[in-house]
Amino acid sequence: MNKISIIVPCYNQAQYLSETLESVISQTYQDWECLIVDDGSPDNTKEVAEEFCKKDNRFIYLYKENGGISSARNFGIQHSSGDYILPLDSDDIIDRTFLEKTLQVLVSDSEIKVVYTRVMQFGLINQELKLPICTLERMMGRNCIVCTALYRKGDYEKTIGYNENMALGLEDWDFWLSMLEQGGKVYQIPEVLFFYRIKTLSRNNSITDEQFDYLRKQIWLNHRKLYSEHFFNPKESFEYNAIVDSFEYHVGKKVPNWLKKMYEYIYNWVVNIFNDVNFSRK
Repeated sequence: MNKISIIVPCYNQAQYLSETLESVISQTYQDWECLIVDDGSPDNTKEVAEEFCKKDNRFIYLYKENGGISSARNFGIQHSSGDYILPLDSDDIIDRTFLEKTLQVLVSDSEIKVVYTRVMQFGLINQELKLPICTLERMMGRNCIVCTALYRKGDYEKTIGYNENMALGLEDWDFWLSMLEQGGKVYQIPEVLFFYRIKTLSRNNSITDEQFDYLRKQIWLNHRKLYSEHFFNPKESFEYNAIVDSFEYHVGKKVPNWLKKMYEYIYNWVVNIFNDVNFSRK
């Protein structure tokens, strides 16, 4: 059997933790351990975790001082005994066949490094999260893989782990680049087997534009060699996709060319008049 270590960092998410752990205990694949990493949480994470440890000895409760999600994941992995690693956030859910189906892919193809599935958002938003097909070049421009994906512990050990200089976010993207810049393939199972909770307040949606720009720069600094050797397609970047998905872009595409040209003519005419007026005042 191939043992899977499921790493569940938890900070102030005890209200959702039971639902997450129930999705683990219901797995069709049985050879797993689940390490619940209490990252110095101020809520009742310990009590919830210990209830599951009493139910099933495959659950393991670990406590550490607060250090952020990268630190918590690394801590859990360092204490794990499995051959494979599955990060699972403490408010998300996996389908009962997730472990069985993702492991089957990794076991059958040694060239595949990461296996993930289609994703359904739930909570504040209830719709599928559309993820692009993952390539290394595309990953350089934007993240294409959610945090909950199965990989070999041996491949993790060839990296520095989840980089703790990404404390504000995007640590998953940074980690996948660390994994894939050494070669290997990624595979997406074409089934919705992962359920990603959307909340009003979360770490991801609280990142400011300035922090996001800082994190993008940090990813470049963490992977300077990779970026120096490749040029990713700008059309794969966050910025390009934000424009293409915008309301203004879609409206602009529907405007007929003759109307665009008329607008351009009127705009240039007004600008010329304005410039002539300003020039005459000098």
